[in-house]
Amino acid sequence: MEPDADAGSATAVFTDHRELLFGIVYAMLGTVADTEDVLQETWLSWEARSHGAPIAHPRAYLVRVAINAAIARQAAVRRRRETYIGPWLPEPLPTGPGSTAYDRAALDGSAGDGAERAVLAESVSMALMVVLESLTPAERAVFVLADVFGYGHNEIAAMLDRTPASVRQTAHRARAHVQSRRPKHRVDPALHRQVTERFMDAVAGGDLASLIGLMAPEVVLTCDGGGLAPAAGPRPLHGAERIARLLTGRTYRRSAGLAVEFRPVNGSPSALMIRDGHLVGVLMLDLCPEDGAVTGVYAVTNPEKLTRLR
Repeated sequence: MEPDADAGSATAVFTDHRELLFGIVYAMLGTVADTEDVLQETWLSWEARSHGAPIAHPRAYLVRVAINAAIARQAAVRRRRETYIGPWLPEPLPTGPGSTAYDRAALDGSAGDGAERAVLAESVSMALMVVLESLTPAERAVFVLADVFGYGHNEIAAMLDRTPASVRQTAHRARAHVQSRRPKHRVDPALHRQVTERFMDAVAGGDLASLIGLMAPEVVLTCDGGGLAPAAGPRPLHGAERIARLLTGRTYRRSAGLAVEFRPVNGSPSALMIRDGHLVGVLMLDLCPEDGAVTGVYAVTNPEKLTRLR
């Protein structure tokens, strides 16, 4: 095969798997910039390797390189968070029309059946991403590969140079941790959109009673301003009434010139807050599957994390 043909084939194979790799690495790191850097490392390794003997299982090779590069990068990502001002949230990822094919698949049906689409959407949900932050790098890697992307323990063991028994134990530990903090069932997307719109109507209209009525008593607000934009404080805020009073303050009122657009972000309906034509924040809700009450409010106002939503 001619060199140009080799290069073309290598590029085509990598492109075919890029969205899978993006999903895995983003679920590991929570930032788009670091994910893109890891994908670049993976491409360089793949491109160099493609000049040698043919690789029997390109998908397995690419996932192995990407997941190990993501594990290696996690240490640097965690060090950056040690000096981060206020609560840290994953970088919001646009998942509506016009975003990557991986993200569109979670929402428009191109991913296959309903169960598969639900898995794809859940794999980037803000609530799950926050829970994954509490896992060790090894637990997070095993959980993402096994429970989100469906790899078997033997496959994961080969990727991570561990024994299947070790992977099985790690998967059990990680799964128990995640399930203790995340509901097993997802909220219907139509209900999620409806509650999000009602929530923002109450916020923008200053309707304190309606806003409190939408939230569970133990609701938690996490606002990531990174020291660069208004936030709820240095720590997450607890309690429906306290959160409602904050959100209905002047800064978030229609009278302050705030406009709201609804778009899918991280696999769920989200509210984008716009003032004077500039995106100033995105708000995402976590709902109780049983009654649709808001149990978590995630707001990102750090302008450095909003660039891909504009």
